[in-house]
Amino acid sequence: MIKRVATAVVLIPLVLLLVLKAPNYVLAIVAGAIAVLAIAEFLKLATHYGVQPLGPATYAFVALFFVFVIFVSTNRTPLVETTAILYGIALAAALAPFVFLTVAMRMTMKRADLASGYPAAAASAFAFVYVAIPMALLLAIRQQPAGAIWTIYTLLVVWAGDIFAYFVGKLLGRHRMSPRISPKKTWEGAVASILASVIVGALWFQHAPGISAALLRIGLIDRRDGMWGLQQPQLGPIILLSAVVNIAAQLGDLVESLIKRGAGVKDSGTILPGHGGMLDRIDAMLFAVPVVWAYGAWRLMQ
Repeated sequence: MIKRVATAVVLIPLVLLLVLKAPNYVLAIVAGAIAVLAIAEFLKLATHYGVQPLGPATYAFVALFFVFVIFVSTNRTPLVETTAILYGIALAAALAPFVFLTVAMRMTMKRADLASGYPAAAASAFAFVYVAIPMALLLAIRQQPAGAIWTIYTLLVVWAGDIFAYFVGKLLGRHRMSPRISPKKTWEGAVASILASVIVGALWFQHAPGISAALLRIGLIDRRDGMWGLQQPQLGPIILLSAVVNIAAQLGDLVESLIKRGAGVKDSGTILPGHGGMLDRIDAMLFAVPVVWAYGAWRLMQ
C-alpha cells in the first residue's frame, strides 16, 4: 500500500505537467515509450500461451507509427489533424496483420515449427491495436480544442474510478463481480467507481473555465488548450460520457486481468513499485481513451 501511494504521489504530478506543458513531440515520444514498454510486457505474457513473439518487428512498427503521430501533431488545425490521425490509424491497423504475417513467415521458414508463425503475428497485431492506437489517440485528444482540459478529464475520470473501486470494494465489497478473472473486484466497488467518475467529471467541467484561466495565468497552457465560454459542454452529456468512460475503463481492467490470469501471472511487470507493470497501470486507459477521443471528434465535426 505504501509503495502504491508513493508511486502515485510521484507520477501523477509528472504526468499532469507533461500534459499541460510538454511540446507535442515530447508527448509523442513519451507516449511511444510507454506503448513499447507495455507491448513488451504483453509479448512476455504471450509466451505463457506458447507464443514466440516477434519482438523487434513489433517495436519497429510501433516506433514508425509514432513517428507518423509526431508528424501529424505538428499541424495546428484540429479538423485536419483529426482526419489525418483517423486515416493513419486505419491504415496502420489494416497493414499490421500483413506486415507481421510476412515477418513471421520469414522467421518460420528457418524453423521446423511452421505452426508458430500465425500465433506470433496475431500477438503482434493485437498488441499494436490494443496498446499503441489508444496511446496515439490520447495525443490526439490533447491536440483537439481545449485539449488540456479534455486530456486531464480523461485521466481524472479513470483515476477516480480506479481509486474508489479499490477502497470501496475493499471496505464494503461483498458480491464478487468476476471471481475467476479478478477475484477482488466487487459490484459494490464497480458502482462506487461509476459514481466517482461521474462526480469528478461533472465537477471538472463545471469549473473548467476557471481552471483554464488559472492555468493560462501561470503559463501552463496556451489559450487554445483551455475551455472558455460556449466551449463548455452541457452537464447531461458529460454525466453520460463519464459513466461510459468509466465502464470502458473497468472493462479494460478486466480484459488485462483475463490475459494475466490465462498466463498464470499476477502482474504484467515490476517497473512501477506497488502498481506492477506499465500495462497494469494503463490497462483501464486503453479502453477509456478511444471513447473520449470519439466524443471529441464527433463534437469537432458538428
